[in-house]
Amino acid sequence: QVQLVESGGGLVQPGGSLRLSCKASGTIFNIYTMGWYRQAPGKQRELVATITSGGSTNYADSVKGRFTISRDNAKNTVYLQMNNLKTEDTAVYYCKEVPGGYWGKGTLVTVSS
Repeated sequence: QVQLVESGGGLVQPGGSLRLSCKASGTIFNIYTMGWYRQAPGKQRELVATITSGGSTNYADSVKGRFTISRDNAKNTVYLQMNNLKTEDTAVYYCKEVPGGYWGKGTLVTVSS
């Protein structure tokens, strides 16, 4: 079945950068909209960004200008480049195949000095 595996999370200082990756298998990756979501401690899961098969992107207002979602269909991978990280970005970040509702297990991003 569909497998989505996130990587790239870790501890970073405010103002720093991280690049998350989500590698997909068991799905026709290049035809589906993919998304990044996050769940902060004590908060509900929220949408961060999406990217369509054609490369159109959508971002939550809180990350516009700082985060960039991209995809490499040849590698079955979607990325989230996160720049100028803030403490409020601390969360578990999840990859999702949007139409099928498939989720990865998540990768933890901690932004702290």
